[in-house]
Amino acid sequence: MRKITNQELGRPSVEEFATMAKMPVVVVLDNVRSAQNIGAFFRTGDAFAVEKVVLCGITATPPSREIHKSSLGAEFTVPWEYSKTTVEAVESLKQQGYAIVAIEQVEGAVMLDKLEVDSTKKYALVFGNEVMGVEQSVVDICDGAIEVPQLGTKHSINVSVCGGVVIWKFFEKFISK
Repeated sequence: MRKITNQELGRPSVEEFATMAKMPVVVVLDNVRSAQNIGAFFRTGDAFAVEKVVLCGITATPPSREIHKSSLGAEFTVPWEYSKTTVEAVESLKQQGYAIVAIEQVEGAVMLDKLEVDSTKKYALVFGNEVMGVEQSVVDICDGAIEVPQLGTKHSINVSVCGGVVIWKFFEKFISK
Protein backbone atom coordinates (compact mmCIF):
# COMPACT_ATOMS: atom_id res chain seq x y z
CA MET A 1 0.00 0.00 0.00
CA ARG A 2 1.02 3.57 -0.70
CA LYS A 3 -0.52 6.68 0.79
CA ILE A 4 -2.34 8.77 -1.80
CA THR A 5 -1.07 12.31 -2.24
CA ASN A 6 -3.36 15.29 -1.85
CA GLN A 7 -3.06 15.99 -5.58
CA GLU A 8 -4.15 12.43 -6.42
CA LEU A 9 -7.30 12.78 -4.30
CA GLY A 10 -8.79 15.06 -6.95
CA ARG A 11 -10.58 17.37 -4.53
CA PRO A 12 -12.35 20.42 -5.96
CA SER A 13 -10.82 23.86 -5.67
CA VAL A 14 -12.45 26.36 -3.31
CA GLU A 15 -14.08 27.99 -6.34
CA GLU A 16 -15.35 24.65 -7.71
CA PHE A 17 -16.66 23.64 -4.26
CA ALA A 18 -18.60 26.92 -3.99
CA THR A 19 -20.54 26.18 -7.17
CA MET A 20 -20.99 22.41 -6.93
CA ALA A 21 -24.21 20.73 -5.82
CA LYS A 22 -24.55 20.28 -2.08
CA MET A 23 -26.28 17.68 0.01
CA PRO A 24 -29.70 19.06 1.10
CA VAL A 25 -28.66 19.17 4.75
CA VAL A 26 -28.19 22.18 7.02
CA VAL A 27 -26.34 21.77 10.31
CA VAL A 28 -27.74 23.84 13.20
CA LEU A 29 -25.55 24.27 16.28
CA ASP A 30 -27.62 25.07 19.37
CA ASN A 31 -25.37 26.88 21.86
CA VAL A 32 -22.29 24.75 21.20
CA ARG A 33 -19.64 26.22 23.47
CA SER A 34 -16.37 24.71 22.20
CA ALA A 35 -14.80 26.50 19.26
CA GLN A 36 -12.93 23.30 18.44
CA ASN A 37 -16.22 21.41 18.13
CA ILE A 38 -17.54 24.21 15.92
CA GLY A 39 -14.45 23.95 13.72
CA ALA A 40 -14.88 20.19 13.51
CA PHE A 41 -18.44 20.70 12.26
CA PHE A 42 -17.15 23.03 9.54
CA ARG A 43 -14.58 20.44 8.49
CA THR A 44 -17.19 17.66 8.43
CA GLY A 45 -19.56 19.96 6.57
CA ASP A 46 -16.90 20.54 3.93
CA ALA A 47 -16.10 16.81 3.65
CA PHE A 48 -19.73 15.87 3.05
CA ALA A 49 -20.83 19.05 1.20
CA VAL A 50 -23.59 20.25 3.52
CA GLU A 51 -25.50 23.34 2.39
CA LYS A 52 -24.52 25.46 5.38
CA VAL A 53 -23.96 25.65 9.10
CA VAL A 54 -26.20 27.82 11.29
CA LEU A 55 -24.51 29.02 14.47
CA CYS A 56 -26.94 29.90 17.26
CA GLY A 57 -26.84 31.59 20.64
CA ILE A 58 -23.46 31.34 22.40
CA THR A 59 -21.96 29.37 19.50
CA ALA A 60 -18.82 31.21 18.38
CA THR A 61 -18.57 32.50 14.81
CA PRO A 62 -15.67 33.00 12.42
CA PRO A 63 -13.25 34.60 12.32
CA SER A 64 -11.88 32.67 15.25
CA ARG A 65 -8.41 31.27 15.76
CA GLU A 66 -9.85 28.36 17.76
CA ILE A 67 -12.43 27.47 15.09
CA HIS A 68 -9.75 27.70 12.41
CA LYS A 69 -7.46 25.27 14.30
CA SER A 70 -9.89 22.38 13.91
CA SER A 71 -11.64 23.46 10.70
CA LEU A 72 -8.37 23.84 8.77
CA GLY A 73 -10.00 26.61 6.72
CA ALA A 74 -13.38 24.93 6.12
CA GLU A 75 -15.03 27.99 7.67
CA PHE A 76 -14.11 29.67 4.36
CA THR A 77 -15.68 26.97 2.16
CA VAL A 78 -18.87 26.05 4.04
CA PRO A 79 -21.46 28.83 4.06
CA TRP A 80 -22.60 29.84 7.52
CA GLU A 81 -24.93 32.25 9.22
CA TYR A 82 -25.61 33.33 12.78
CA SER A 83 -28.93 33.43 14.60
CA LYS A 84 -29.41 34.94 18.04
CA THR A 85 -31.66 32.03 19.02
CA THR A 86 -31.98 28.48 17.79
CA VAL A 87 -35.78 28.74 17.85
CA GLU A 88 -35.63 31.62 15.33
CA ALA A 89 -33.24 29.68 13.10
CA VAL A 90 -35.38 26.53 13.20
CA GLU A 91 -38.59 28.44 12.49
CA SER A 92 -36.94 30.09 9.48
CA LEU A 93 -35.68 26.75 8.15
CA LYS A 94 -39.15 25.24 8.62
CA GLN A 95 -40.62 28.04 6.50
CA GLN A 96 -38.04 27.18 3.84
CA GLY A 97 -39.31 23.59 3.72
CA TYR A 98 -36.68 21.79 5.79
CA ALA A 99 -37.59 18.82 7.96
CA ILE A 100 -36.17 19.76 11.37
CA VAL A 101 -34.55 16.91 13.29
CA ALA A 102 -33.02 17.16 16.76
CA ILE A 103 -30.08 14.88 17.43
CA GLU A 104 -31.06 14.12 21.00
CA GLN A 105 -32.10 11.45 23.46
CA VAL A 106 -35.84 12.10 23.66
CA GLU A 107 -39.01 10.06 23.81
CA GLY A 108 -39.88 8.80 20.35
CA ALA A 109 -36.42 9.35 18.85
CA VAL A 110 -35.50 7.10 15.94
CA MET A 111 -32.28 5.17 16.45
CA LEU A 112 -29.80 6.19 13.77
CA ASP A 113 -29.33 2.61 12.56
CA LYS A 114 -33.11 2.39 11.94
CA LEU A 115 -33.41 5.79 10.25
CA GLU A 116 -34.88 5.93 6.77
CA VAL A 117 -33.62 9.09 5.07
CA ASP A 118 -36.10 10.41 2.49
CA SER A 119 -34.01 11.60 -0.44
CA THR A 120 -36.82 13.89 -1.60
CA LYS A 121 -36.62 16.02 1.56
CA LYS A 122 -34.33 18.77 2.80
CA TYR A 123 -33.12 18.34 6.37
CA ALA A 124 -31.92 20.60 9.15
CA LEU A 125 -30.03 18.64 11.81
CA VAL A 126 -29.93 20.31 15.23
CA PHE A 127 -26.97 19.47 17.47
CA GLY A 128 -26.93 20.72 21.05
CA ASN A 129 -24.70 22.07 23.75
CA GLU A 130 -21.98 19.75 25.05
CA VAL A 131 -23.59 19.52 28.52
CA MET A 132 -27.27 20.40 28.14
CA GLY A 133 -27.96 19.02 24.66
CA VAL A 134 -30.63 20.53 22.42
CA GLU A 135 -32.81 23.00 24.35
CA GLN A 136 -36.30 21.66 25.15
CA SER A 137 -37.90 24.71 23.47
CA VAL A 138 -36.11 23.68 20.27
CA VAL A 139 -37.00 19.99 20.63
CA ASP A 140 -40.63 21.08 21.01
CA ILE A 141 -40.71 22.56 17.49
CA CYS A 142 -38.73 19.83 15.73
CA ASP A 143 -40.38 17.42 13.32
CA GLY A 144 -38.55 14.47 14.84
CA ALA A 145 -35.43 13.29 16.62
CA ILE A 146 -32.57 10.92 16.02
CA GLU A 147 -30.58 9.12 18.70
CA VAL A 148 -27.19 7.52 18.13
CA PRO A 149 -27.19 4.00 19.64
CA GLN A 150 -24.48 3.53 22.26
CA LEU A 151 -23.34 0.64 24.42
CA GLY A 152 -20.93 2.26 26.88
CA THR A 153 -21.39 3.75 30.33
CA LYS A 154 -21.48 7.41 29.26
CA HIS A 155 -24.72 9.16 28.37
CA SER A 156 -23.45 10.67 25.14
CA ILE A 157 -20.57 11.09 22.72
CA ASN A 158 -18.79 14.31 21.82
CA VAL A 159 -21.09 16.56 19.80
CA SER A 160 -18.74 16.94 16.84
CA VAL A 161 -18.10 13.18 16.74
CA CYS A 162 -21.87 12.70 16.84
CA GLY A 163 -22.11 15.16 13.94
CA GLY A 164 -19.75 13.09 11.84
CA VAL A 165 -21.67 9.88 12.52
CA VAL A 166 -25.09 11.41 11.78
CA ILE A 167 -24.04 13.46 8.76
CA TRP A 168 -22.41 10.34 7.26
CA LYS A 169 -25.79 8.55 7.43
CA PHE A 170 -27.34 11.33 5.33
CA PHE A 171 -24.35 11.47 2.98
CA GLU A 172 -24.58 7.72 2.45
CA LYS A 173 -28.21 8.09 1.36
CA PHE A 174 -27.75 11.16 -0.83
CA ILE A 175 -24.48 10.03 -2.43
CA SER A 176 -26.12 6.77 -3.55
CA LYS A 177 -28.77 8.82 -5.41
